[in-house]
Amino acid sequence: MEDILALVVVSLLAAFCVRWAAVRLRVPMPTRAAVITVFVLVVFAMYGQHLKG
Repeated sequence: MEDILALVVVSLLAAFCVRWAAVRLRVPMPTRAAVITVFVLVVFAMYGQHLKG
C-alpha cells in the first residue's frame, strides 16, 4: 500500500515540475492528467523490465 501512495505522491510532484518547467520555458503546458498518466506508464514499464532481468 505504501508503494502506491509513494507513486501517487511522486507522480503529483512530477506533474508540478513538468508544468512549472513548461511555464518557465514558455512552451505549451500539458495537462496534469497527461503528465501523471505518462509518468505512471513509464514507472510500470521500468518495473516490468526490473522483474524480467
